[in-house]
Amino acid sequence: MGDSAKADKARKPSFFQGVKAEFKKIAWPDKDSLMKQSIAVVCISVVTGVIIAILDFLFQYGIDFLTTL
Repeated sequence: MGDSAKADKARKPSFFQGVKAEFKKIAWPDKDSLMKQSIAVVCISVVTGVIIAILDFLFQYGIDFLTTL
């Protein structure tokens, strides 16, 4: 009973061997695809930031208007 537990433990690959094997499976994007996706993320982030800033300004103006009534 103790021998089978030792045999199972000996056959397991180490953590770093598993990480190395998984990294070999990754399909890395090419330079063009990476550039296009990076530009898209930056543009969407800027647009989202502008929308949030506008909504913040409008809510602030609305609350200030309501508190001065």
